[in-house]
Amino acid sequence: MEQLLHHLRNLGFTEIESKIMVDLAEHGPAGGYEVAKRLGASRSNVYAAMQRLERQGALERMDGEPVRYRSLKPEELTRMISGRVEASLAFVEKSLPRSSGTAAPFLSMEGDQAVLDVLVRELKRAKREIVVDVWREEASLLREPLAEAEARGVKVLWACDGPDQGLSRTLAWPGWSDLANRRAGGRKFSFVVDRQWCILGMRGGDYDTGAVITEHPVMAELLLHHFTQEMVLFQLEQDMGEQLEARYGEHFGLIQSEYLNAEPEAEEQEDQEDQEDLEDQEDQEDQEDQEDQEDQEDQEDQEDQEDQEDLAASSITRPLAGREGDPEEEVNGDSNRNTA
Repeated sequence: MEQLLHHLRNLGFTEIESKIMVDLAEHGPAGGYEVAKRLGASRSNVYAAMQRLERQGALERMDGEPVRYRSLKPEELTRMISGRVEASLAFVEKSLPRSSGTAAPFLSMEGDQAVLDVLVRELKRAKREIVVDVWREEASLLREPLAEAEARGVKVLWACDGPDQGLSRTLAWPGWSDLANRRAGGRKFSFVVDRQWCILGMRGGDYDTGAVITEHPVMAELLLHHFTQEMVLFQLEQDMGEQLEARYGEHFGLIQSEYLNAEPEAEEQEDQEDQEDLEDQEDQEDQEDQEDQEDQEDQEDQEDQEDQEDLAASSITRPLAGREGDPEEEVNGDSNRNTA
């Protein structure tokens, strides 16, 4: 009982109004006096509350005297409350002033249940179109709300990704992990609702569910372009699979090798040229060092030869200064004679 009263209060009914509705649903039609007696409440408060509920459409007044009221059936009451709440929400969404900023924000959200709740809510709000790009696991999980959208006349466009489908197995950029690592990191999913509201995220694998939510037109454009490429590629492979593989290789490998691998090859060629230039420079420096060493050795040899020639000339000239015997005495003797 308390839980039911709690939820009725959450829907906007007062304490006494909630108790009156539960009492009439349990005991059937009654007047204000009977209800006040069962609830132990003031008759004036009960009469006033029953009149308010009648004006709101939550109670019906029966014909005859004295005045008696009866409650609506549960499905009638919930339908009435739901219509009233939805009308109020729509009015608030339309009339509430919006931010003056020109760019829509990018909201980050984490948690599997939180992301799924927001996604299901937006799918229920879709009016014209839903563009879906998911893996099979998420496609199965969201099939019911998408089917409900189709039943309302909303156009649903599907692209189911997986290990054997889509651009994920076609474009293998250098440096990217293989598909097994991508699966370990989660499965990407994206939705574009009415070409405005977008969600792009990852679910499953070794990481928690996370997503980016925005109404920024650039994100909508990117996701719609990606979906278009998937659609065109799928149709081409269905119609011309063998011719495409013969012309461009498996998974368009020849195109990838021409564009995606060109940059690494150019870098490798540059590294090789730089290495060759460095080796040439080192060889030239070694040659110059060797020539300098040879010049130095030649100079040293020439100096040694000149020294030896000077020494030899000195050895030949000195004995001619005197006669036989001690050269010094002979010279001195000659000197003495010349002096005498």
